[in-house]
Amino acid sequence: MRVPVSSQTPLRRALPAGLSAFALLSLAACGSGHEQSAGGGGQQQMQQQAPKVDTITAEQTTVESVRSLPARVQPFAEAEIRPQVSGLIQSRLFTEGQQVEEGEALYQIEASEYAAAVESAEAALARAEATAENARQDAKRLERLANVNAVSQQTYDQAVAAQKQAEADVGMQKAALQRARIDLARTKIRSPISGQIGRSRFTPGALVTASQAEPLARVVQLDPIYVDMTAASSEVLKWRQDVAQGQIQTIGEGQVVPVTVRLEDGEEYPIRGKLEFSEVSVDQEAGTVIVRAQVPNPDGLILPGMFVKAEFSAGQLEGVILVPQRAVQRTPKGEPYVFVVSDEGTAEQAMIETDGTQGSDWIVTSGLESGQRVIVSGFQRVRAGAPVEVAGPDPSNMTAMTREAKAVTPE
Repeated sequence: MRVPVSSQTPLRRALPAGLSAFALLSLAACGSGHEQSAGGGGQQQMQQQAPKVDTITAEQTTVESVRSLPARVQPFAEAEIRPQVSGLIQSRLFTEGQQVEEGEALYQIEASEYAAAVESAEAALARAEATAENARQDAKRLERLANVNAVSQQTYDQAVAAQKQAEADVGMQKAALQRARIDLARTKIRSPISGQIGRSRFTPGALVTASQAEPLARVVQLDPIYVDMTAASSEVLKWRQDVAQGQIQTIGEGQVVPVTVRLEDGEEYPIRGKLEFSEVSVDQEAGTVIVRAQVPNPDGLILPGMFVKAEFSAGQLEGVILVPQRAVQRTPKGEPYVFVVSDEGTAEQAMIETDGTQGSDWIVTSGLESGQRVIVSGFQRVRAGAPVEVAGPDPSNMTAMTREAKAVTPE
């Protein structure tokens, strides 16, 4: 028995249709699974790309406003030894480089000529005194005769005038003798101050003249010694403005402002000095002001002419935040900024203002608030607005301990 062709056709068409629907469902299932896998991988990749950073918590504190300025050493006192009379140097009475005292003899100039001048002045004075005595006796005799009209009044007046002239001549000869004695004393050249004497530029036998331009030697007082710091006038102006606005709490009157000196090799000088004064005028060419400090120098380690650095406290800065120097970056214009971690876990750029350093930290006066988390490491891959992952505990406590150890306390 044959089956009709018309009854077989619907069956053949229905089978491919069912297979097609099954295939579509399978592809859809595979596609949704692939999308879920891809989405999960993307989120995991984003989490892996968030850089790990270390942070500290910003805290307001009070620190000393320390000024570090370049400085040059100047002697406390200095004297150039020059002869005040002319002659040949007979002998040198000191050892080069030794310590000399005020009034100590340094050179002896050949003095025979000046000794003879003293003797001549003494003889001239004796003669003038004898002449004056004779004039006084004549005036007394003529006075008695004039009272009885034995001589004319004119004769008596001439005798009185001769007496006064003779007495004036005595005064002149006394002055000449005093000058001769001064010149004789000046043949022994003495040190006007106490200090250390340098090399002698003249040897025995050399001819020197009174008040010559070239000194014989130089005496400097090295203990104590002056350290002259050079500060820009704008910096001094800002300092005074900060004091006036209360941003710097000044030290009370009568208290000594200590000064720390760092030598040319960077080593700290063990003895601290004290601030003396600041110059009252500004150098018109350089636009700088001199600030002077006096430093004890018992061992003569600091010498005049040395270039050093001097640090002193200009008061206290209140309400500032200390940030490690490695955390501070700068824009192409040189403006400082740091990265902070926001509440959403993203890095945000914060522009700041600084006022010097303390140890290895910048002193931040504005731009940060207490409690903010400042990124101190790992910021090479940090971008503003991008998520970051804070790695490890907040090392703020350890940083605070380090700052306390580095704090400068004036003596």
